[in-house]
Amino acid sequence: MRTDDLINLMAKDARVRLRFGRVFMAALVIGVVISAALLVSTIGIRGDMAEMIGTPRVLFKIGITLLLAVTATRLAFRIGRPGVPLRPAALLLVLPLAVLVAGIAAELIVVPQANWASSMEGHFSAFCLLFVPTLSIAPLAAILYSVRRGAPENPGTAGAVAGLAAGGIAAAIYAWHCPDDSPLFLATWYSIGISVATAAGFLLGRRILRW
Repeated sequence: MRTDDLINLMAKDARVRLRFGRVFMAALVIGVVISAALLVSTIGIRGDMAEMIGTPRVLFKIGITLLLAVTATRLAFRIGRPGVPLRPAALLLVLPLAVLVAGIAAELIVVPQANWASSMEGHFSAFCLLFVPTLSIAPLAAILYSVRRGAPENPGTAGAVAGLAAGGIAAAIYAWHCPDDSPLFLATWYSIGISVATAAGFLLGRRILRW
């Protein structure tokens, strides 16, 4: 290959990567805004959030869901770009899991054993199971649309990662309404809702991310 041809090929590849990055970010912002607007226009932000935002449990809940959303979205962005190493971004997913385990351990130490079951059950588990998947729809559609414009090597895996990212985003948004703040509740019901989004992403990815 001549030098001029190589330079032209690299320039075209750079433009493709730039376009993908712009599309991904634009679509992601739209998806997040739609999801947040849906929360505010339906069930709204919890009434005592101004007082509770500084408490350890609420900070933990919002922080860990944001951490999952960021790490999974970063992996989804990289998985849509062929030839980009995924291992470093994938390993970062261990971080929210480790933080969650630490939070559960702290909860089990602080809360009497007799209250563990009630803390895990909470008061609005059914609500959580409904709204986390619902709020993930717009971010999932946005991420799948973006990744489809890239070149994921494994459609099912790419779709599952997109679903995980969308579930994390939805959980981070729903956390601003949810009055159940226990890490045990978070580990149980939020995880189920995020798993539903991940499974939906996997199934959709297998169908629409083929190339």
